[in-house]
Amino acid sequence: MTQPDTGARNSGDQARSAESAPACPLPPGQYIPRTLPVLHYGPVPAFHPDTWDLRILGATASGDESLLSWQDVERLPGCEVTADFHCVTKFTVPAVRWSGISVAGLLRLYPPAAAVTHVMIWAEYGYSANIRISDFVAEDTLLATHRGGEPLSPEHGYPLRLVVPSLYAWKSVKWVRAIEYMTMDRRGFWEERGYHNTADPWREQRYSYQEVDGEGPPL
Repeated sequence: MTQPDTGARNSGDQARSAESAPACPLPPGQYIPRTLPVLHYGPVPAFHPDTWDLRILGATASGDESLLSWQDVERLPGCEVTADFHCVTKFTVPAVRWSGISVAGLLRLYPPAAAVTHVMIWAEYGYSANIRISDFVAEDTLLATHRGGEPLSPEHGYPLRLVVPSLYAWKSVKWVRAIEYMTMDRRGFWEERGYHNTADPWREQRYSYQEVDGEGPPL
């Protein structure tokens, strides 16, 4: 399971890039760190490419569930995104270069039904995080396989993690195993445990007690 996460690269080269990064506007309460911890809840899962799969389920346009092997995922349309990464624990990693699977390409091949409003991202061990469909389809959202030109390390989500730069990093789920299209919002793992349902860093939406009407289902 993913804890509210740093999204950092390997600590050595990440620390150097953080120290040398040009000044950039930061969301409220954030800072650029000198050292970059790796945070997650529970053990790091092992990857077995012959048995690993990615499920696409819920309110799909076809009404059918899809099951993709790792070889299927590797054939999906690719993309690269460079974006700042904002941890809810108050640090920001500037200009992280991610590459992997284009969410736009995935949606063309496995589209949601017209009534879908949210997506639940499921990971190993039953961890989950919910995001609005508008955040999922954003141009800078991707399913990352690489960071800084290198494959993700196991502790950073290998082989596949969602990256949503517009939201706090716990929404960028590590070790993704399923994408569920939803026609009604439902809280994920950390959202049920006190974190903000929407998680916009520019509005400093860290905790559920900050929510106003319309920002999340009842706790």
